[in-house]
Amino acid sequence: MQTANSKSSTLSELIFKQAFIDGTWVDAQSKANFTVYNPLTQASITKVANLGAQDVELAINAAQVALESWRSKLPSDRARLLMKWHDLILAHQDSLAQLMVLEQGKPYPEARGEVKYGASFIKWFAEEALRDQGAIIPPFAKGRKLLVLRQAVGVVAAITPWNFPNAMITRKCAPALAAGCTVVVKPAEDTPLSALALADLAIKAGIPKGVFNVVTCDREQATEVGKLLCTHPLVRKVGFTGSTAIGKLVMNMASSTVKRVSLELGGNAPLIVFEDADLDLALKGLFASKFRNAGQTCICANRIFVHQDVIEDFTQKLIAKCQNLKLGDGANPETAIGPLINPRAIKRVQQLLLQAQKDGAHILYGGRILDQNLQESKQGVFLEPTIITGLDNHSELAQSELFAPIVNLIPFNDEKEVIQQANDTPYGLAAYFFSEDHRRIWRVSEALEYGMVGVNDGSISSAVAPFGGVKESGIGREGSSWGLDEFIEMKYVMLGGLN
Repeated sequence: MQTANSKSSTLSELIFKQAFIDGTWVDAQSKANFTVYNPLTQASITKVANLGAQDVELAINAAQVALESWRSKLPSDRARLLMKWHDLILAHQDSLAQLMVLEQGKPYPEARGEVKYGASFIKWFAEEALRDQGAIIPPFAKGRKLLVLRQAVGVVAAITPWNFPNAMITRKCAPALAAGCTVVVKPAEDTPLSALALADLAIKAGIPKGVFNVVTCDREQATEVGKLLCTHPLVRKVGFTGSTAIGKLVMNMASSTVKRVSLELGGNAPLIVFEDADLDLALKGLFASKFRNAGQTCICANRIFVHQDVIEDFTQKLIAKCQNLKLGDGANPETAIGPLINPRAIKRVQQLLLQAQKDGAHILYGGRILDQNLQESKQGVFLEPTIITGLDNHSELAQSELFAPIVNLIPFNDEKEVIQQANDTPYGLAAYFFSEDHRRIWRVSEALEYGMVGVNDGSISSAVAPFGGVKESGIGREGSSWGLDEFIEMKYVMLGGLN
């Protein structure tokens, strides 16, 4: 057992092998651990504590014990500690980015940007804590005062994914902590190291023990640990980012104790290029949305609808730009696309491409699986940027959340037709379109059945804006002033006898 020190600055000093419970680094009671792999080389980075249900019970209890003291602090005191955490994260931005490249594979500039983006949520919600206000309601009779108090919901479980191992934690935990909640974070088994580094910086910032806990486990233990977090009576809120299938299980389990849930689930984002679009701007937006993190984001453009009048010109420009994308080690400053997260992801992509070709797809560019030396290999870690035509909106490829750098081009002729196709999916997270017609911009923005719409831009996420989807893409919003509401209970108090 070790305690967090105050000198973490280099990459090696931010790699922790134990879970973080009640302000202390701990092993699993079983002494079990699991291996964290580098997605580029598939080599072991380190072994991390593999917790079970008994260990997680300790974390939940620690969060419950810390709750009363934390939520009773002045909002300004919580904000001050959150800002210290924010400042430490930015002070260690380079090392945190290097750590993310090592365990997740994304290019260093993207990783560094994610650290800054993640920290922006801490700053935003530290400030929101000072602006959170209740209400006094006009009374319904004399001698009464009607008050609405806003109070922390309680212990929060945050179950986070591997594709943004830093920002998905801060985006959930910053509003929870600002509201006065305590948290237990379960990071993805592929990327626990970023979460543990954040815990180290949280304790150095002065965030009290038990307020921020990180429980690590492998894929086999995840079912047991996740079930406990979703059903434990002391946990009053679950925030989850991941697949729609798992999100439905989380929602079902949370209903056993009527917990509040926030679910940021799968997406199948359309990107529409109308005939009046600025094609260079549309290509810039497509690249910002599609190829970031090797296409492994929930808001990546999956289905690219291009008007028949401009599709030939657009396709030629697209191929030319793809030829300039460099694959490789995320630590190389020239790398634009890193490896996919693990061998399972590669196998899934291979199956998708094989089925697409059986369904009549034509691969115009790319499509090869490459190893770390950029040689074609069935056991590779990279997928080349891939451009496909010949499939309609009902194909398996078009209806799948790709999580890969695949551009599926689908032509269209009519505005109403393309809106109908864009909405023809159970998902409703993000959508994008490009047009210079201001009347069309209003029509299409309102007609698209998505929680977020990017118009003439492929980068839509910010701490100041509500992030979330509709339909089977989730419930609740992260970020913005509305994001704090997800961690607040409203309490009505009626004061009588005041005549």
